Amino acid sequence: MKPVTIIYWTRVLLGVITALISTFLGTISSEIQFGLLNGLTIALLVYIITYYIYKPLFINKVEKRSKILTTGIGAYFLTWIVAWVLFYTLLTPPPT
Repeated sequence: MKPVTIIYWTRVLLGVITALISTFLGTISSEIQFGLLNGLTIALLVYIITYYIYKPLFINKVEKRSKILTTGIGAYFLTWIVAWVLFYTLLTPPPT
């Protein structure tokens, strides 16, 4: 597989994993308000961490350095928000 393809699909998978983490932190305690901004902060942190992990691994294998940062950004955040809404809906009881 091409390096750009590897970066893309691992970020899509990490979007689902990050959504699970955001959902878990949102449902861990009823006392803690865990809103969209906190979940988005976690998603941004994971994305930035992946950039610094991928940078030394793929710096010589992609044509431009900016490709490491931009590859999969839309798929990552779209996957994260859709999965987060789905998991949160399934795991959070409705208010009474």
